[in-house]
Amino acid sequence: MSWLWSPPLLWLLLGSVLLGLALLGVDTDGLLLIGGLTALLITVVTALLPLPPILAAALFIAVSGASYGWLRRWSRRQREAALPQSSQADLARVISGFSDGTNAERPGEGRVLWQGQSWAAVNLESSSPLAPGRVVQVMGRDGTRLQILARSEATGPGPEAGR
Repeated sequence: MSWLWSPPLLWLLLGSVLLGLALLGVDTDGLLLIGGLTALLITVVTALLPLPPILAAALFIAVSGASYGWLRRWSRRQREAALPQSSQADLARVISGFSDGTNAERPGEGRVLWQGQSWAAVNLESSSPLAPGRVVQVMGRDGTRLQILARSEATGPGPEAGR
């Protein structure tokens, strides 16, 4: 019965639980995934080398912390990656949404057509409604959501005008 509570088996159990929670969607930022993979690594290490439990726990914390730090830096660089530019990269056309915010669930949010694709967008001047077909200026992005401002002219040649 002593094999039932052996360190490799406990690390395997911990890794399985953490990976199972990550698979169920409990993990939002990768910490459970990193912890689960690290626990599986510690399972192999403790099966090959009889480490004291405190040393195995310290190794788990060190590897998890370093891996999580790397994941956060990598994720931040991916978010900051520039979008490919085109000749009309700064113009988009409103598809839907963008009410003035008086009776809307999400005031100032809607969808625009930009570079041939539909994008979620937020109007930086949410007090002014934007009608479908209106040409807007793309000011930046936050993840997969564009930040836009209304252009001075209501309509006119803009992105995807010939479509």
